[in-house]
Amino acid sequence: MATPANEGDQSDGSHGNRPINKTKRSRWATRKLTVKSSKVKRLSLLGRTHNTRHSNENKKASGGSESLRQPNQDHGGPEEEETEDSGPGPRTLYFNLPLPDDLKDEDGEPAQTYARNKIRTAKYTPLSFIPKNLYFQFHNVANIFFLFITVIACFPIFGVNNPGLNSAPLIFIIAVTAVRDAIEDRRRTISDKQLNNSPVYRLCGWDNVNVKEDNVSSWRKTKKATSRFLDIIWHSIESLWKRKNKGKGATGIGHDGPRASIETTRTRPESIISPYTERTSFVSARENIQMTPVPSPHPRPDQLQPQPQLQDPRERPTSAFSFQPSEVNIRTVKTDLINYDIQAPGKARFHRSAWKDLQVGDFVRIYNDDEFPADVIILASSDPEGACYIETKNLDGETNLKYRQALRCGRSLKHAKDCERAQFRIESEAPQPNLYKYNAAIKWNQKIAGQSHEMSEPVTIDNVLLRGCNLRNTEWALGIVIFTGHDTKTMMNAGITPSKRARISRELNFNVICNFGVLFIMCLIAAVANGVAWGQNDASLHYFDFGSIGGSPGMSGFTTFWASMILFQNLVPLSLYISVEIVRTLQAVFIYSDVEMWYDPIGQPCVPKSWNLSDDLGQIEYIFSDKTGTLTQNVMEFKKATINGQPYGEAYTEAQAGMQKRLGIDVEKEGELARAEIAEAKVKVLKDLRELYANPYLHDEDLTFIAPDFVEDLSGKHGPEQQHATERFMLALALCHTVIADKVPGDVPRMTFKAQSPDEAALVATARDMGFTVLGNTSEGVNLNVMGEEKHYPILNVIEFNSSRKRMSAIVRMPDGKIILFCKGADSVIYSRLRRGEQAELRKRTAEHLEMFAREGLRTLCIAERVLDDEEEYYDWRKIHDAAATALEEREEKLEQAADLIEQELTLLGGTAIEDRLQDGVPDTIALLGDAGIKLWVLTGDKVETAINIGFSCNLLNNDMELIRLRVEEDENGNTPDEEFIGLIRAELDKHLAVFNLTGSDQDLAEARHNHEPPGPTHGLVIDGFTLRWALRDELKQKFLLLCKQCKSVLCCRVSPAQKAAVCAMVKTGLDVMTLSVGDGANDVAMIQEADVGVGIAGVEGRQAVMSSDYAIGQFRFLQRLILVHGRWSYRRLAETISNFFYKNIIWVFTLFWFQVFCNFDITYVFDYTYIILINLLFTSVPVVLMGVFDQDVSDTVSLAVPQLYRRGIERLEWTRRKFWLYMVDGFYQSIMCFFIPYLTITGGPFASVNGLDVAERTRLGCYIAHPAVFTINLYILINLYRWDWLMLLVIAVSDLFIFFWTAVYGSNMSGAAFYQAAPQVYGQLSFWAVMLITPVVCILPRYAIKALQKVYWPYDVDIIREQVQQGKFDRLHPAKEAEEKGLEGTASGSSDSSKKGKHAQYPSVDEDRRPIYPPSVATHNTRTQNGSDGTNSTHHDAPSVEMPVRTSIDRARPSYDRIRVSMDRVRASYEASHDFTTAARLTRIESSHSANNSRNRAAANSSRGFMQGRLRGLPIISNKSRH
Repeated sequence: MATPANEGDQSDGSHGNRPINKTKRSRWATRKLTVKSSKVKRLSLLGRTHNTRHSNENKKASGGSESLRQPNQDHGGPEEEETEDSGPGPRTLYFNLPLPDDLKDEDGEPAQTYARNKIRTAKYTPLSFIPKNLYFQFHNVANIFFLFITVIACFPIFGVNNPGLNSAPLIFIIAVTAVRDAIEDRRRTISDKQLNNSPVYRLCGWDNVNVKEDNVSSWRKTKKATSRFLDIIWHSIESLWKRKNKGKGATGIGHDGPRASIETTRTRPESIISPYTERTSFVSARENIQMTPVPSPHPRPDQLQPQPQLQDPRERPTSAFSFQPSEVNIRTVKTDLINYDIQAPGKARFHRSAWKDLQVGDFVRIYNDDEFPADVIILASSDPEGACYIETKNLDGETNLKYRQALRCGRSLKHAKDCERAQFRIESEAPQPNLYKYNAAIKWNQKIAGQSHEMSEPVTIDNVLLRGCNLRNTEWALGIVIFTGHDTKTMMNAGITPSKRARISRELNFNVICNFGVLFIMCLIAAVANGVAWGQNDASLHYFDFGSIGGSPGMSGFTTFWASMILFQNLVPLSLYISVEIVRTLQAVFIYSDVEMWYDPIGQPCVPKSWNLSDDLGQIEYIFSDKTGTLTQNVMEFKKATINGQPYGEAYTEAQAGMQKRLGIDVEKEGELARAEIAEAKVKVLKDLRELYANPYLHDEDLTFIAPDFVEDLSGKHGPEQQHATERFMLALALCHTVIADKVPGDVPRMTFKAQSPDEAALVATARDMGFTVLGNTSEGVNLNVMGEEKHYPILNVIEFNSSRKRMSAIVRMPDGKIILFCKGADSVIYSRLRRGEQAELRKRTAEHLEMFAREGLRTLCIAERVLDDEEEYYDWRKIHDAAATALEEREEKLEQAADLIEQELTLLGGTAIEDRLQDGVPDTIALLGDAGIKLWVLTGDKVETAINIGFSCNLLNNDMELIRLRVEEDENGNTPDEEFIGLIRAELDKHLAVFNLTGSDQDLAEARHNHEPPGPTHGLVIDGFTLRWALRDELKQKFLLLCKQCKSVLCCRVSPAQKAAVCAMVKTGLDVMTLSVGDGANDVAMIQEADVGVGIAGVEGRQAVMSSDYAIGQFRFLQRLILVHGRWSYRRLAETISNFFYKNIIWVFTLFWFQVFCNFDITYVFDYTYIILINLLFTSVPVVLMGVFDQDVSDTVSLAVPQLYRRGIERLEWTRRKFWLYMVDGFYQSIMCFFIPYLTITGGPFASVNGLDVAERTRLGCYIAHPAVFTINLYILINLYRWDWLMLLVIAVSDLFIFFWTAVYGSNMSGAAFYQAAPQVYGQLSFWAVMLITPVVCILPRYAIKALQKVYWPYDVDIIREQVQQGKFDRLHPAKEAEEKGLEGTASGSSDSSKKGKHAQYPSVDEDRRPIYPPSVATHNTRTQNGSDGTNSTHHDAPSVEMPVRTSIDRARPSYDRIRVSMDRVRASYEASHDFTTAARLTRIESSHSANNSRNRAAANSSRGFMQGRLRGLPIISNKSRH
């Protein structure tokens, strides 16, 4: 990539007293891509070197970043070895240039078409809803069957009295399902409409040759007209309801006029990232003209020609141009897209338009805080250097700012007139989903010294603003639309909205097919028997009947087959589908109404966005979770520090609580004591700080560094030496950073900080609280308020962080004229660069302190400085650095080598400890889910070291685990063949599988699919994204899956959204298990949609994951209640409901079947037809539906106290085929009893009513059969209930009584025909009441006996727990509930009290490669350190209280320091068998290895490639680069 020529002072060897006022800045690539070419995978941010303040305009005007085209030279993007293109092919866009003929069709219109910017995530449109919804619904086999039954029932030959009434159930379920789908989809439609109508300023009045003027097809016009028509009808209905008709226009589009004028002020606030110069020349004045939508005044003649602003090439290092004519040095020319030789038409305006109207090739102007409507290449911004900042919370959940750079050739574009005169073309790659990669080139002709030259500048991802990002801290940005709609990277990653079906619904098809088989056999028997009966010539039927309806025995049997299918249709229970939908809807309502899952800070309940997946929550075996924003709070808090050998800071962390819990200490009591001490210390700190200096920017709620002794040392109470050390330390924090300071006005001023890294913002905020406040940044340096005195510190260079350096530096000119380099980084990196032979005791003590901080779960780094001997040393280095910054090849490596030259001979100042806070209750939730048998994998884009550190803190990893690290080193040169990578990974997989006696065979996989036991807590696995890419290959996937299944925890780091989804799919399909994915950002959407159940965290950040999820919750901790309580209840309830439904239908249908035996299967109804209709509507349906809604085996508190109850759901034991057939057999037996007991009772004796009529008549016999059958069914449901409350008993009683009520009411009316007066005739018989008593008892007795024996001799886990509940063994849970609610804010979350009042701005995530704060301490990498809470003790189990001995500090009281020292002393003996364990020992061995040999070849350290040691027990995980 081309870089700017250096415009500084490096050409002259004599520097003298030359002032240096501009900050030199070195930026490295911030993302690595999984391709093998180093030129492709590193996206450079190099080249931001700037002018001196008083340099002349000729020097300033040179951009130096573009290349000139030579013949036969390819200027496309870097050659890729892999392509991720999807959708349309590469595109070339022309701006103010005619479209070539080869890109036009026969009509002269553009041949290539592009996706519209209007997006639709909804599944339906008003026009497609009915056909599409019916199409989806009739994918259900049962619906097709009942549609067929409805059709044949319309033919009178089959004997259906009322075909319309027979079709009512099908119509009802189709209508209810359609309404539910419409309600669910309407939310998506409203969201789409709001988004598509969002406002944006688009350039109108100019000719965009890349697209057709009117591209609306006839089909789209029809759809639009239909949608408008239906909208009118809908709004008319709404107006009748609401008695008002206030039509709402398009969201956010109030007018289409131009935007009011604004001033092109420099980006607020000023930043060293975005320096400014004093501009006095004409060109400078033009860059700050007024931004206005009207045409600019016609330029003067002298403005119409470009001003190349040449400068002596001897003053500049070699630049990046490839074309060098002999007569002019083109490298020093300021490039410009504007063709000054043409006159602008002046018709173009930036008008307010809607997102959906944008097209590829449009110019757009985005203002501060606006969201980008499409993928846009940025041409210019309000920053003269083209810098702008974006927030990607809608994309990845991150709220930290990210830096983007405008193309150098487009920075002169300011308003519409400039866009009209800009002539260029863009050659772009095809749309592809990689969020971190983009390749294109912009090409134009520019007149230089009277000659026209074709010029080119590469376009990378750092010049592209993606759809969904927000512009921040930048007044405006101007760009061109390159991808629209579903071609944008965001939409390509989101995928289509999936239609998920619950597992029980999928498995229900098998049961329905079985019932189809039974139904077919019954109908076949009826058809054969009836045909045979009609074919007999010697039977009474032949002599006394009028003949068969079919005319022949065969046709009669055929007719009987279909008539019997109508009669026995309830065997395939359509009412079951209706009931299941009702049950799931009510379950979703109760989930939504659960106040225990209400997140008050943002007013967020648990929102079921898919109503049909509640039972899937009860079968989850694997959870895939994002880390940042999902497990963490996104809050970095500065907690502790060590300065000049003295530790400071009071804190009580999650890891420390876990360490003490393992020691048997009562952590609740200890936590309360610690928080009381911290609160007392905070009061003292605030008082002492205000006595020392009345800091206007100090706010009580923002203070996180609680260190009374630090304030005493800062005031000089313990001597000038420590005072100087603390001041120097805080000064280093205030100067070595890249944050943007923003002063919030008000009665009490507040200084906030925007940073690319949240932990860097925490460091600067702590310096502010201690009296070293960053007031703002200028092009020359940083303005500080140091203990009430405002000072300016010129920043000469900023050498930023990258993933291989693991450090950042700032070179500062101090007020006394000295030049000092401040450096902060990982402890191993800093220690290797310390001055050799000095500070031995300080190094040792600092290393011990860092180890203790790391044991508390804190992220540590070291602070150091170097005083440069003289300015000449700095100038010599700067010359090397600037030459490296403008190198054409291997620029990044040369810059790293240049930085390495000056970051040596450092003097250690101290170290810091920052807490990356977990969300409240995360460790306990993970432990609880683990006890339930659920395996949790973390899939994150963060670095390996960071993920491991969090893994210890949240109970995923523990000290006794062997950590399997799968890692293959990525080949920078791309020379390694794929087979070698695959071979390396296969060897490692085989080695680790052998430990578990596995080979990765199909037999191993088959056994794994049937084994749902959680793996032992002996192994954990960590893999990075590049290695995962190969592990997911088809030839390795099975072995990788089997190895992961043997590990208690799996951490996949540096993975892409597609890899997250691939891992989820691998487990879901490979092991045939139920999966759940939880995340908070757009990068989690693919994973959320791939899993069986997707959960979105609805935090204060982006809501992209929530929009795509099935359930939205406010915090990760609510998962335990959602899964272990509602999920288990829903699964068990629905399984029991479906089983009882099949049972009751079997009873009813087979009683009809048994009667056919006695009437030659002529399909005579034994029941009155109203009984057949009401049996599944009122007589028996309500109790079984309420069973699915209200039944409860154990309470919610017991479900959480005994999470092992959940394992029946994992093993899917509540709904099995065996259970289905047992209930079917039970129903078959009871149908025999329900029919033959009444039948034999009536036919065995001469019973007659008072009027002499025989009660053996068909409908009276039906009464004898129906009443005990209804009682039996409801009694069966009652004994299958776990909870008998008043509601269930009332509903069952009403259902039983309703058949009496209906018989009496319907039989009293003459319309009942033969059923007239049936009630008094039947109810007056003693035999009826005898049957009512005997039949249910005989039916239920076997079931009751089996259940009694099972609960006594073969009890389930829930039976044992229920018995213990009855014995009062869980009574302790109820009084503890209130204490849990009160203690939720702090007890489990350590020092959460200090963070609840909004310490620092929340940051959901950080691009870890950008993070200028570094991986945790070496000690935090140690797999044996005491990081993380204990996962062995249940939340409610009482731990024995152990008094904690106090080991006081020698010279001063430090309670937090003493606590952690005691914990270390108690565990150290067992963990320090090797001297290699401690951080102090390792850092001592490092001993300034880098300073000892500055000329060491770094390539040698990085040459070793392949796998790291597979199992890391007691060894830090440090890459080769970080050791040097």
